[in-house]
Amino acid sequence: MSNIHPLAFVEPGAKIGKNVTIEPFAIVKGTVTLEDNVVIKSHAYIDGYTTIGEGTVIYPGASIGTKTQDLKFKGEKTYVVIGKHCEIREFVTINSSCQENSTVRIGDNCLIMAYCHVAHNCEIGNGVIMSNSAMLAGHVIVEDNAIIGGMTPVHQHSRIGCYAMVGGFSRVPRDIPPYTIGGGFPYKFGGLNIIGLKRHHFPLEVRASLSKAFKITYRLGLRLEEAIKIIEKEVEPHKEVQHWIHFCRSSKRGLIGLQGVTQRSEDVDGDGEEEFLDE
Repeated sequence: MSNIHPLAFVEPGAKIGKNVTIEPFAIVKGTVTLEDNVVIKSHAYIDGYTTIGEGTVIYPGASIGTKTQDLKFKGEKTYVVIGKHCEIREFVTINSSCQENSTVRIGDNCLIMAYCHVAHNCEIGNGVIMSNSAMLAGHVIVEDNAIIGGMTPVHQHSRIGCYAMVGGFSRVPRDIPPYTIGGGFPYKFGGLNIIGLKRHHFPLEVRASLSKAFKITYRLGLRLEEAIKIIEKEVEPHKEVQHWIHFCRSSKRGLIGLQGVTQRSEDVDGDGEEEFLDE
């Protein structure tokens, strides 16, 4: 059985799993799905076609699934999917998506701290931590186990690679490669996120190969295409190195902190309008 306080407002049509707790003054709209063991604390507001995964806790004042702030939105049906065992803290805002049948997606075991914002069409992997007041603009991708420091804005269409650690009070206008640590504005790298990689039990030989790939990319003054060719020839092809290569090669906005990047534009979201991809 679920524990729904009589002062909570749950619209007819909402799908409520087993052992769900909804505290007083929380609002759950009729298109929402709450899976087993979800907790919705007082004054949270859950709207839209939103699914909240098993064991996730939504804290007071959070607003999830509300209409996107993208002015291109024309009322199409969009979604928010939040994974299992997440903590969505006080006054977090997670907007719904933009473009028909698109989804804002948050993985399992994420911690989204107070006052963070997740905009339309964002994708957040598993185990991600967003510290207080970190903000994601539209179409941002954050890969598994990345950490974003407090008060850090991330520009639309940017990506943050897996296991990267972004310092607080940074500004992220381009892609941040996986496994790295850095911060500030302008953004500067400290190298690999060695402590994070050790905590996640990356072997020494993998860390050494990633360190070599990082140095080739960022410390030799090469163009990205040249650096990737050298990495493919000289660095052991661990799956993590392959991910580094793929991430760098597939960048549309360009890698943050890399010299020799020229400004270009492209219709990246298919709306018929070109966006500048660099600063």
